[in-house]
Amino acid sequence: MIEHLPRLISEKAKLLEEVGIERASGEVEMMLCYLLGVDRLSLYLHGSKLIKEEHLKQLDEIIEKRLTRYPLQLILKEAWFYGRKFYVTPDVMVPTPETEILCNAAIGFVNKHEIVKPNIIDLGVGSGVISVTLAKELQDCSILALDISEAALKVAKKNAIDLKAESKIKFLVSDYFEQVPEDNKYDLILANPPYITEDEYKSLPPEVLADPKISLTGGESGLDAVKKILKQAPNFLKKGGRIMFEIGYNQADKVTELTSSDERYKSIVILKDLNDIDRVIILGCDD
Repeated sequence: MIEHLPRLISEKAKLLEEVGIERASGEVEMMLCYLLGVDRLSLYLHGSKLIKEEHLKQLDEIIEKRLTRYPLQLILKEAWFYGRKFYVTPDVMVPTPETEILCNAAIGFVNKHEIVKPNIIDLGVGSGVISVTLAKELQDCSILALDISEAALKVAKKNAIDLKAESKIKFLVSDYFEQVPEDNKYDLILANPPYITEDEYKSLPPEVLADPKISLTGGESGLDAVKKILKQAPNFLKKGGRIMFEIGYNQADKVTELTSSDERYKSIVILKDLNDIDRVIILGCDD
């Protein structure tokens, strides 16, 4: 038991702030919630009584690791996405809030067009946040989750099982569409592809550099993966379907130019994130 929870949080947060970690107080709260197995409200209501000496020792151990700028999510082996807790390891990219925009767009499209039993591809499934979220949010769907990394697929499978979504998802080792039968067609083709340039990669913060490089970089231009998707995806799209993927902060014009030179693409919509940055591309291949 401790006498003053806010003081404890403030003292530990100052250590994190000294190494340049933003939202330090929030991170200490997350650490304590993790150690006590409670939510933030319960932490402040009951935390002072629940925290024991062993918890303080564990807290210091977590903070010591975090001071190296190693991501908190990887230290705790969990990350929150779309209101759900996902298991994460160094084999996958830690999910970011921006990807929720992609999920919202996909869910909204299926619901708006009342697509019955939509077939969906998730290119580069990673930790499985997109596939699992859609499996949970859509009443009836079938998802093909692809990744070149067997280690990433293992993480995604665990998340699907833990969150009871595995019955709707098929996992397959594949380099983009390589292992997908050519006659298979899908209502949605989704991806959060690597889109960071090699130059940008060199200046990324330590937390991001902990992600697998293959999930981050898209060559010198940052568009290598996007170009592959643009070239191959229409071959697997159902009539009336959509291709949706995330892009980098300065790539909307470049992607628009690439699609305008490809007569297969008939429509493009660009969604912005909460920072008013172009973040998600939605493409249609029929009028």
